[in-house]
Amino acid sequence: MDIQTIGIVGAGQMGNGIAHVMALAGYDVLLTDVSAEALQKAVEIVDGNMGRQVGRGKITEAEMVAAMGRIKTTTTLTDLGPSDLIIEAATERETIKNAIFEDLLPHIKPDTILTSNTSSISITRLASRTDRPEKFMGFHFMNPVPVMQLVELIRGIATDEETFNACKAVVDKLGKTAASAEDFPAFIVNRILMPMINEAVYTLYEGVGSVKSIDSSLKLGANHPMGPLELADFIGLDTCLAIMNVLHDGLADTKYRPCPLLTKYVEAGWLGRKSQRGFYDYRSGEAIPTR
Repeated sequence: MDIQTIGIVGAGQMGNGIAHVMALAGYDVLLTDVSAEALQKAVEIVDGNMGRQVGRGKITEAEMVAAMGRIKTTTTLTDLGPSDLIIEAATERETIKNAIFEDLLPHIKPDTILTSNTSSISITRLASRTDRPEKFMGFHFMNPVPVMQLVELIRGIATDEETFNACKAVVDKLGKTAASAEDFPAFIVNRILMPMINEAVYTLYEGVGSVKSIDSSLKLGANHPMGPLELADFIGLDTCLAIMNVLHDGLADTKYRPCPLLTKYVEAGWLGRKSQRGFYDYRSGEAIPTR
């Protein structure tokens, strides 16, 4: 299948990043969100990020102008109907994702491929609620999308080879690397990454080290570019907790039990960078450890 038009559901951090890379790769992009304000902000963010790429010599001014011209927005979900490939990048809640696909189904083409950018929810289960489980798969970008080189392609139990190959061709055209993953809780990256972050929170919770000492230890001792608690703040503590719950529920293994301190931070609304407080307090413009 020759994919030319991409529909993206959700204009948040992931959605605008996906729109950015798709437009630069030459695809016509239609971005939708329930909020017109979110759509306007997304376009401004993409414009600013592409401008920085021009400034660094990564792309030309002409490439930026052409790419921005390929991005259109709408608040009407069903306008995505004619798209060849739809990537759902909405909130990480299964009920919301199911409702989106249910609303889309009567309006899409028979050969439209449906995908989700979910970081942990079962692709097989999402696909089973649609009329095309064989044309449904996980299309999981890493954050920030324009920078990160990996895309996890997750087959549901019914995903056919043609669908996988079509999505793999898109990843190749983006100049990114595809990692093929089977449909088990949290796939590859988050199956490994989130328990590490959760263990770092346990290390803080049990008083083994402070926020600063834990992050410094992993950056300097394991050569990680970002400490695990700093990374958790960047991802969003609510997202980290949601993925740990998926792992815990889906694999029924106590080693995936979310740390009570992680739960407490989320209950407080301290979600990391997006709420200006998490394991660090960002309100002064400087990252100050909260423990």
